Amino acid sequence: MTRPSAVPPPVTAVLDASSRWLPARLGEVEDLLREQGRDHGDRLGAEAAATLAAGGKRLRPLLVLLCAGADGGEAAVRAAAAIELVHMATLVHDDVLDDAPLRRGLPTVAATAGRDRATAVGDLLFSRAFALLAAHGDAGAIALLSRASVALARGELAQRGDAFDSGVSEQRYLDRCRLKTGALFECACLLGHDTEALGAFGAEIGLAFQLLDDVLDVSGPPERTGKARGTDLLDGTVTLPLIAAAQADPEILSIDLRRLDAAAAERLCDRIAATGALERVRTRALQMVTAAKQKLNETQFDAEQKHLLELVADGVVQRYS
Repeated sequence: MTRPSAVPPPVTAVLDASSRWLPARLGEVEDLLREQGRDHGDRLGAEAAATLAAGGKRLRPLLVLLCAGADGGEAAVRAAAAIELVHMATLVHDDVLDDAPLRRGLPTVAATAGRDRATAVGDLLFSRAFALLAAHGDAGAIALLSRASVALARGELAQRGDAFDSGVSEQRYLDRCRLKTGALFECACLLGHDTEALGAFGAEIGLAFQLLDDVLDVSGPPERTGKARGTDLLDGTVTLPLIAAAQADPEILSIDLRRLDAAAAERLCDRIAATGALERVRTRALQMVTAAKQKLNETQFDAEQKHLLELVADGVVQRYS
């Protein structure tokens, strides 16, 4: 079985600490993902296959498998592959909306093949997720993934509606993140084992993941993030680092985000960092991770499952430290 490419150290730590079943099961997910890009036409299928082969953290499939446990079987593998397909579809569509030239340091489908084909690739990946589950009658998984997909769409619409609005409140930002990021992490856990405690665990680490990703957009460097520093600012996306910085330096609110160029975005990143906002947001994310790990005490999982899920939660922080 094949491990996902470019697996980051925190995820590798989870695989290395687990029994043999987890790396083997994740390898089955990779095999299934590769199948989804085949037989859909030379051009479209090739773009979809390349998108999936680019790898990534695979955190969401990992959560599905861990919550399902060693006895999760083929249904857990299908659910893990399906949620990654939805995740990858959203990334391709985001790159179309943002005119993003790079993703993970590589040219995006939109940059290399154009917006129309990239949109089609995202649609293909999204449709394959539900086709994979429907082919095996996984009605419960379809319902969970459908609900999360609606949340993703609502979060994206909210973010687009808030574009370039420096007055976005912290609560509005957090609500947006729960929809755009937290919902899919929550779904991953529920696909593995549908309990309230696990859903709360997933939602909390998903929110922490987004906060830290937004910190990284400001702190960089580009060789680590695979994109230009301040990309969110250039897109008009107001994130918690900017909101927190404006609380310490209110004049930041007078900056017109629509007029930023790359150099001005870099300067604004430096100004945000100078307020100490990045450390405050990191601390907030750490608190979320701690709260998430406490939720595991409400489960009936064995010591290994709890330990590995704690490692995933810790890895969210380590990835951005």
